[in-house]
Amino acid sequence: MSTRIVFETHSWSEDNDRGVATGWLPGRLSARGRALAAELGDRRRHDGLAAVFTSDLRRAVETAEVAFGGTGIPVLHDWRLRECDYGDRNGTSAAELHQGRARHLDSPYPGGESWRQAVLRAGRFLDDVPLRWSGRRILVIGHVATRWALDHLLDGLPLEELITADFAWREGWEYDTDARHPARA
Repeated sequence: MSTRIVFETHSWSEDNDRGVATGWLPGRLSARGRALAAELGDRRRHDGLAAVFTSDLRRAVETAEVAFGGTGIPVLHDWRLRECDYGDRNGTSAAELHQGRARHLDSPYPGGESWRQAVLRAGRFLDDVPLRWSGRRILVIGHVATRWALDHLLDGLPLEELITADFAWREGWEYDTDARHPARA
């Protein structure tokens, strides 16, 4: 039986305001981000969710707390849903970092990981979902790497295309675990 996954990005952070690529740094939501997280809760809290999974990075956890605090929906933290680890480049200019992003599809950032490694890490989360959540609807709060894992592993989109495409934010993406494609090495 498949699991329906709703993906939402963490809300707008102070680093987003400053143009900083937070990576594996915790980050904090801005006032705008807290308002957007409240909107996420209004939009999704009556959406039939069995659980909310969130990256353990502070900006994602804070999004889940604002959106689903007091709802009774379990909120579970999972490190595998983190953003790509930019290593020595965590906390640097987002414009500069993303300009050279394609060079790090398979080559790790110095002291960090490659985008493919980040996607496969998040894919290990997907391996565990059916063990407890088969036939249910869950929400995942994460980052670019998290969404690319879903796009690549569930919808079969090549990472080579995702890494050069605009992220194009929207209010949620939906995926079905029955559509799982094998990871491309």
